[in-house]
Amino acid sequence: MNLSNFDAFLAVMQTGSVSLAAEKLFLTQPAITKRLKSLEEELNVRLFEPAGRGIQPTQAAHELLPRVKHWLLEYEDIKHALSHAQSQIGGILRLGTSHHIGLHHLPSMLKQYVQQYPDVQLDVHFVDSEQAHQAVLSGELELAFLTLPPQFDARLNYQPLWQDALQFVVAPFHTLAQQQDLKLEDLVSYPCLLPAAHTYTSQITLQAFEQLGLKPQANMSTNPLESIRMLVSIGLGWSVLPSTLINHELVALPVPLVLRRELGMVTHPARTQSRAAAALIALCSSNLTSAL
Repeated sequence: MNLSNFDAFLAVMQTGSVSLAAEKLFLTQPAITKRLKSLEEELNVRLFEPAGRGIQPTQAAHELLPRVKHWLLEYEDIKHALSHAQSQIGGILRLGTSHHIGLHHLPSMLKQYVQQYPDVQLDVHFVDSEQAHQAVLSGELELAFLTLPPQFDARLNYQPLWQDALQFVVAPFHTLAQQQDLKLEDLVSYPCLLPAAHTYTSQITLQAFEQLGLKPQANMSTNPLESIRMLVSIGLGWSVLPSTLINHELVALPVPLVLRRELGMVTHPARTQSRAAAALIALCSSNLTSAL
């Protein structure tokens, strides 16, 4: 049975369309359609039906999905287990990272990694921390670098790597920028821009307000922190951003509250680890030790 057929099936089930699946797998739409047809012929069952201008999965497809996921995870475990018998470190390493970590913390370490292990093909997925967390849990990613959640999941391993100081910021011409001795009570009178409430960074911020019985005026939300920085810089409200993102277009507010978030790595202890992943984890630990 052709593994590429399963990959195409999984991609269509995850994205909901042939076109998006083709983008995800870097294939043409006819190639995806051909693989789905081939899988249906192999299994002698109809997996998708026409629905308007697209397709929709049949009951058989929904029943097949968890089995395909499990089989592909088992297959990856087999490959990872066999890789330990090889002296050379290579293969594909699927990892996830939040945009902020990928842009501001990972480049130097990944540069060192690819120079040390040129036979490893890095498959880097830029996703929100919450999505990366779930992808490691489901086995879609072998490891991920993300904002660590306020509550750890007992099924996963967490390795803190960086402390990220958060600061309250506004545009220099904002009314709050002209005030001194600010308190959280002063901020709730003005609109703010925060990531979506389910994000770990937003949870850290909202918890600080909730402890005082306060609720910020969040009139807009967007997850990429770089986007929030731009919206704050044009005067749409205040926000909470990592110190690394504060530039000349923003000013930090003198709020007597220290907020921090932990950035780190997440792995799944129940999955067989590839040698490529083990090498990256070891490099992370080495860099962390050197920084102490």
